[in-house]
Amino acid sequence: MDIQSILAAHRSKSNDYQTKRDKRTPVPTSSLIPDLFFDDILIRYKLGRIEIVVMMFLYRQVWCRPNLYQKYGIGPILSHSDMADGLGLKLEDIHQTLRKLESWGLIQTVRSGQYFVRKYFIKEFDREYMQNYENL
Repeated sequence: MDIQSILAAHRSKSNDYQTKRDKRTPVPTSSLIPDLFFDDILIRYKLGRIEIVVMMFLYRQVWCRPNLYQKYGIGPILSHSDMADGLGLKLEDIHQTLRKLESWGLIQTVRSGQYFVRKYFIKEFDREYMQNYENL
């Protein structure tokens, strides 16, 4: 075989990527995260990568996307395994992280599969910013 026939038979990865990209029409979105998360919470609690990923997943689900329970700060999670798959994490890491975030008071389990996520992350910020989960 000569080099020309090899190159002619070779498919470029960038062409495959573009074909996949064309099939799903991407829609750029953004989520509002209060600056105090970056200025205070990350510094005060020394969150690791997994804690940040899970916290942002919950925060976006509760406060940044359509949510019937937004007024009360509650985000439903129907399946921890779907959450783990979606975030590319192990199920054990999800469970451990949820317990850790709850122990720090950043989230609270309402009942199995429902989490209360403060808009301003901790009680003192709720008071400071007059957030009571009824006046949204």
